[in-house]
Parts: sequence; C-alpha cells; structure tokens
Amino acid sequence: MIHASNLTKRFNGHVAVDNVTLNIARGQIFGLLGPNAAGKTTIIRMLCGIITSDEGEVVIGDRNVEKAKAGFGYVAQHFGQYEELSVWENIRFYARMYNVTDEKWLLHLLDRYQLTSFKQHLSGSLSGGYQRRLALVCALAHDPDVLFLDEPTAGIDPVTRKLLWDDFYALSAEGKTLFVTTHYMEEAQRCHKLAFLSSGRIVAEGSPDELKKSLGDVRVFTTTVPYRPELREALLGTDGMILINQFGNELRIIVKPEAEKPHLEEIIYKVTGTPCSLKSARPNLEDIFIALTQE
Repeated sequence: MIHASNLTKRFNGHVAVDNVTLNIARGQIFGLLGPNAAGKTTIIRMLCGIITSDEGEVVIGDRNVEKAKAGFGYVAQHFGQYEELSVWENIRFYARMYNVTDEKWLLHLLDRYQLTSFKQHLSGSLSGGYQRRLALVCALAHDPDVLFLDEPTAGIDPVTRKLLWDDFYALSAEGKTLFVTTHYMEEAQRCHKLAFLSSGRIVAEGSPDELKKSLGDVRVFTTTVPYRPELREALLGTDGMILINQFGNELRIIVKPEAEKPHLEEIIYKVTGTPCSLKSARPNLEDIFIALTQE
C-alpha cells in the first residue's frame, strides 16, 4: 500500500533522511521508532507530500503522492485543529475540504470517539486526550484508506492510549493502513511491523518478534540491584559489553558470547559488596532499540 524507495532529504547540507526504503502492506499497522531528531517526522511529511524528497519516490497504492493525497488522513504530532472553533465546526470544516457533506457519517464519528457531549465545546478547551480524538475524527472525516499518525498518543493518559489503540486495530481490520511514529515501547509491541531509525537511516526492520532477534548471538542477564554509577562504569569496561539498561532496581546487561557470566558477577560483587547471581533472559524491544540506536 505504501512504497517508499531510497528517500533522502537534506536541510542546509545536513542529511536528515538517508536512503530510506519502506514497503507497507494494506491493513498493516506500521510503527517507525527513533530518537529525537532521527528523521521520523521528516519521513512522515515526505510520505504525506507535505515536503518533497531530494531523492527517491513514494507510491501509495498505485499512485504518486500528489494523486493519492485525497485518500489519506494525517494526525500531526501537535494539536493542529482550530482552537477557537467548536468540535463540530472543526469536523465539518475538515470534511468539507474533501467535499464530504454527509452529516450522518460525521455524527457517527463523533459518537465513535465519544465526542458527542463535547460537540459544541471549543476545541481549545478540551483535554489532551479528547483533542487527540478530535484530530483523529478530522483525519477520518473523508474515510481515507491510509492514516499517518505522528506520535498520536503523546502526552495522554494510559487509559485513553489503550482506547485509541483498540480503535487502531479496528481501523486496521476495516482495511485501513496505519503509519505510526511513537516513542512508547508498549505501542511498538502492538504494531504488525516496525522499523528503527537512527541518524536518518533504517537500522532494523521487521515484526516485534523478528526485531528481538536482530542483535544476533548475544546473552542477556538480569539481577536486582539499585542503580549505582560506579557499577555502570565498572561494567562498561568489560570486553563484549553491548548494553547496560536499568529498570528501577532491575539491572539488564546485554553482552557478546565471549563475556563470561562469573566475571560479570564478580564485578557486581566487588562494587556492591553483595553476592550476585545473574539470571538469563531474552532481549526486549527497548533493549534492542537502545542497543541499535545509541551513539
């Protein structure tokens, strides 16, 4: 459904997106993850035709971007609706941009996203979660085949995030293709397919399960120990160290096969003064993401 070939974009001589190729099937939820300034928003804007690429091409369905624009919706990273207009006025405005005048359909969307009771409220007075719902309704007003969602759940509560993702699955089941950028690993796990972006380049791509194997032959160890900067420094000097990741009191260590477990346990004991028994584990998505995108 979405095919991007060798996309490249430069700003004042800086390469923001470097030779990116993506192939996304109809009905798929595709997630693009990367650190800040990795090029995610630039890619989504090129795919939408908001900006043009310096090199490469984009085909959506069997059409180029200009001809395909009427068939997709876009939810921006920041709230882009008119705050001085009511919820209903915003929806009707965006619908009429695509010559949609079926108010029964628009009322259906209003109800689907639980905005009926806010119909006459100014959009600027809505909470962040309801502003996201309104942005999604405006993007769906013309019933597009493709949705581009740039960090659609940023800054909203976990309950609303889950409700929106339940709806993303429903939209996918209806045959719509969703292109999502996100910083949340739990959202990445929900996508059918993912790509990790670093400094404008794709460094890994596949399903969440496939990406968990992308580091190849590595070992993952965990133990319970509070964060200590001196322990981190001691472990970083170990041959074969790939990643040290702290989750509260859980320490996760990813190493190459040549790094020996007893040696790691000895380092931890020397720093903490407490005997340590490392447990074997499997890489999670955050482990993979940080390992592949860290500078």
